[in-house]
Amino acid sequence: MTTASDIVGFWRDSGPERWFSGGDAFDGECRTRFLEAHLLAARREFEHWLADAEGALALVLLLDQIPRNVFRCSGHAFATDGLARHYASRALTLGFDAQVDLNLRSFFYLPFEHSEDMADQERALELFSRLPAGGDRWARLHYDIIRRFGRFPHRNAALGRETTSEERAFLAEGGFRG
Repeated sequence: MTTASDIVGFWRDSGPERWFSGGDAFDGECRTRFLEAHLLAARREFEHWLADAEGALALVLLLDQIPRNVFRCSGHAFATDGLARHYASRALTLGFDAQVDLNLRSFFYLPFEHSEDMADQERALELFSRLPAGGDRWARLHYDIIRRFGRFPHRNAALGRETTSEERAFLAEGGFRG
């Protein structure tokens, strides 16, 4: 059985280079190690992990980050985003973000940055502004895309959405693909 410590330890040890551009090998490792735990978390079977900061972080990682690796380029990569935001909100109310290492704190904020709702984007900007200078760079980029398009154009194919000509031009010019 995977524990919260297993998840947080793996994520911490993987580091930023693998978190955001780990490639097929990292995706495969996430799938092998954490797919079952992700599915259990999606069924709310780890709700009790909200008792402490490490458990809450593990839960948010399982519902926000792990599916982006395990289900890359499919709609399921985003299927648990709402639940990740729910748990992140609860964790923030409990002050758990301040109880984890600064390098991991942003993972409590990412579910809001990943949302296509403008209010969540505004919350992400506020949360990321708490980090050291420059920590809000990606949050600003996400915010600007939602302000401009009302959604993330790079998700359209995976979610079966029609891409507008403006979105197509944005993507063709190298627009954000994260």
